Amino acid sequence: PLYIPSTYPVIPRCALECDCPFHFPTAMYCNERNLHFIPVVPSGIKYLYLQNNMIQDIKASVFENATDLLWLILDRNHISSENIEKGVFEKLVHLEKLFINYNNLTELMGPLPMSLNEMSLIGNRLSKLPSETLVGLENLTALYLEGNELTSQTISGAFNGLKSLVYLDISNNNLKELPLGISNSLEVLYADQNIISSISSGYLQNLPVLQYLRISHNQLTDAGVPAGVFNLSSLLELDLSFNNLQSIPEVNENLENLYLQVNNINKFNISSFCGFSGASSRLTHLRLDGNHITRRDLPLEIPMCLRRVTMFLID
Repeated sequence: PLYIPSTYPVIPRCALECDCPFHFPTAMYCNERNLHFIPVVPSGIKYLYLQNNMIQDIKASVFENATDLLWLILDRNHISSENIEKGVFEKLVHLEKLFINYNNLTELMGPLPMSLNEMSLIGNRLSKLPSETLVGLENLTALYLEGNELTSQTISGAFNGLKSLVYLDISNNNLKELPLGISNSLEVLYADQNIISSISSGYLQNLPVLQYLRISHNQLTDAGVPAGVFNLSSLLELDLSFNNLQSIPEVNENLENLYLQVNNINKFNISSFCGFSGASSRLTHLRLDGNHITRRDLPLEIPMCLRRVTMFLID
């Protein structure tokens, strides 16, 4: 008989505990199945969803054939650092996204694949991030570390070498200062809900393309904010709400959104927004509610300086 080769693609096998939809055969859905272990991953699977289970450990053997894996989602399980076999992720040489949010990790178990471009470790118990942990991750663009127990000392040097980093969230930790050694490629830095009381002079000059900076719910005071430290032309949004500031810090005319609600601000200096050059500000959103100034305290020059403001909240 005449043999006619099939034009259909080879469809990966699927673990019995999981589901691999016919219309998306390279994805294996094992989420929300009360699993206590990771099933063996067949070759050809690229997207593996294991969130919302009872998984406690990660054994290297389950990924023996998973060399094509691109995404690994392990959110909301019971995984602890000591139950992750050493080198288990390193073998996943094509892995791009690694999510282990809301588990019991106390440290990140390396080495990690150099292919990673996004890693999320939200809501664990990470207390340290040794400098060698992230070595070689030159493709990493986004790193989510909020909701852990990191301190400024225990992340010292951790971000050196992350040459492509664009997005870093270190909110809700125990940091006393913004981290050093961040790549000059960074565009987004979120450090809300820490115990930051000061920012070193010239800090933002090392982040020339930073666009979004959030340091709300910290302990910033006027003494800890050097003159002009936020005067960065690339910055579009600055959130300093829920701190202990008494005056409005100087910002660049290019800034579009400024959030200063719930501080101790008691005066409004027009020079904080428009400097001395006479240029008008690009600010569109300004929040000053929850401070010690009212509309009666506003200077007459405001309409000339803040021409573009569409939202202005003040008590």
